[in-house]
Amino acid sequence: MKVLYIGDVVGKSGRRAVLDHLPRLQDELSLDFVVVNGENAAHGFGITGAICETFFEAGVDVVTTGNHAWDQREIVEYIQTEPRLLRPVNYPEGTPGQGVGIYEAKNGQKVCVIQAMGRLFMDPLDDPFAGVQRALLNKKLGQKTDFILIDIHAEATSEKMAMGQHFDGQASMVVGTHSHIPTGDAQILPGGTAYQTDAGMCGDYDSVIGMTKGPAIGRFISKMRGERLAPASGEGTLCAVYVESDDTTGLAIKISPVRLGGRLIEVLP
Repeated sequence: MKVLYIGDVVGKSGRRAVLDHLPRLQDELSLDFVVVNGENAAHGFGITGAICETFFEAGVDVVTTGNHAWDQREIVEYIQTEPRLLRPVNYPEGTPGQGVGIYEAKNGQKVCVIQAMGRLFMDPLDDPFAGVQRALLNKKLGQKTDFILIDIHAEATSEKMAMGQHFDGQASMVVGTHSHIPTGDAQILPGGTAYQTDAGMCGDYDSVIGMTKGPAIGRFISKMRGERLAPASGEGTLCAVYVESDDTTGLAIKISPVRLGGRLIEVLP
């Protein structure tokens, strides 16, 4: 199976990068399944139902979120009726929506997507490792499920790496999000799980992790909130992680970062 995970989409620039470059990637890579992290897609803060629909129409199969999942109030109602939009699985019981789902890929195979949110330097939530372990019950690779993708939305690289190592061999792919900077450690772990600490963001990299430079820098210098942060509006870069898996075992046989457009050096599988 050929799966593309697209990192955090930041504002209009990030949305445009996804919509402009995804058709090319679908054609050149013959993608079976596409996941996008959209938690910053609505002007940098949260996501709306309308934006989700735009992604789905463009060929995205699942949208994940993170700590900004609830920034747009309307999403609470939308997520309760749209199983293709996920929030972290380790939110407390009773939180709207779901953190895991099983979906049909374009080739007819079954893909399980699980999202978890880290706890180091983040809002305190339930244990992400236990949450993922519960989500994996009765979902053994190569049997009822052909591909398992775990999105770990976390600040600390150590927590993301621990998630990858802990579930090595149980998932096809573990990919980190949230820090908005693509890491250079794409690899297949010893047990056969594809791993990258952070997929990076889709947005304008002439910025401070996607936000306009002046107000963001000002917060560091003055230590005051000042002007509201807003997404940078220049040409965006699409950042993603591409994985191919063995159709029999569900384990990874190839991983590659993907970068298209904007300021970063282009990288294709």
